[in-house]
Amino acid sequence: MPTSTTSGVGAPGRASIEATTLRQDRWWLSPLKTFVVFSSFVIYATWRAFQGAHFYSEPYLSPFYSPCLTDKCQAAGAADFGTPFSWWSLSPALIILIFPLGFRMTCYYYRKAYYRGFWLSPPACAVAEPHGSYSGEMRFPLIIQNVHRYFWYAAVVVALILSYDTVLTFRDQNGDWGHMGLGTLIFLANIVAIWMYTLGCHSCRHITGGRLRHFSKHPIRYRAWTLVSKLNAKHAMWAWVSLFSVAIADFYVYLLATGHIEDWRFF
Repeated sequence: MPTSTTSGVGAPGRASIEATTLRQDRWWLSPLKTFVVFSSFVIYATWRAFQGAHFYSEPYLSPFYSPCLTDKCQAAGAADFGTPFSWWSLSPALIILIFPLGFRMTCYYYRKAYYRGFWLSPPACAVAEPHGSYSGEMRFPLIIQNVHRYFWYAAVVVALILSYDTVLTFRDQNGDWGHMGLGTLIFLANIVAIWMYTLGCHSCRHITGGRLRHFSKHPIRYRAWTLVSKLNAKHAMWAWVSLFSVAIADFYVYLLATGHIEDWRFF
């Protein structure tokens, strides 16, 4: 490393090693997978969000479009919460996706994943990053990451609405209850994954048990903190599972709405 570098791996006191890394394993596979998978999801979600169509097939509403709040939703029969944005002429998804997207983009785990996969900061453990300096999350634009807790509150509301949508999947096309289709199972798996990811969030762990000096005086919060901590241990897994599940649920609705498949009803 050049001796003039004053920060990062070339800072004074750090070992002067010319090699980027001494690791012999395929350390680059992990950031590469993150880059490919996350980029694929972003491309797919962007296409579906701007499409503004094929988001509802009775009784299934795409999670990308829920809650559906515009006149397009009314026309499709998916306006369960009214149309307060009736004046909105673009895709209904563009009103909603900012909240789950903001929650994921500021998520502590996702930060680690895409910092490594996209910004190479650093690419992996014991691998030097190519950047000459690092200011952390104290300056614009990364300081915006500090709003993660507020996005968590919004994510809880979205998860509650998606839970309501899942309950509605137990209806048939005539609105009669007590029915179940393949879409119902897909929506059930999706909402479980979303709740596991949302409740395992680091912010949720801090909200339930943070700033407590004596857990013994707060047994309910301690119990909640213990349960959240167990989910938090597998936060990375649920982050990816829920990412796939929400995309699969949306794609299933798309296939139904475009007539490519028919819902397989069990009863």
